[in-house]
Amino acid sequence: MWVVYALLAAFFAAVVAILVKIGIKDVNSNLAVAIRTVVVLVMAWFIVFVTGKQNEIPAVTQKSWIFLILSGFATGFSWLFYYKALQIGDVSKVVPVDKLSVVITMVLAFLILGEVATIKTIIGGILITAGMLVLVFK
Repeated sequence: MWVVYALLAAFFAAVVAILVKIGIKDVNSNLAVAIRTVVVLVMAWFIVFVTGKQNEIPAVTQKSWIFLILSGFATGFSWLFYYKALQIGDVSKVVPVDKLSVVITMVLAFLILGEVATIKTIIGGILITAGMLVLVFK
């Protein structure tokens, strides 16, 4: 089932890039991120309340709070830089560079989470990097 969710995430991430590029014309990229963030915030809390999960807030550990807050900062920086890149660059070039995050994530998962680097994951990371280079540089 995780594959279905991952494919849906990829689809909506692709749609985001197109919608942002259209919507960011004549709008400051930081303002655009702030507008998007409000929408995401409202939507996320709506889903929490509709599913009745707001009662689980007290069970969130201090460690989880810290890492979720840090991930929020990372998301904010990612969105700010992504929007600025989309504002001044071509979507077809910005998105492949942004997706290099897949390779960076794999390396961090090996180093920080202790996940095993197999020949398959290494080759996949090399191919993703090579694909990005082919798409971005002439």
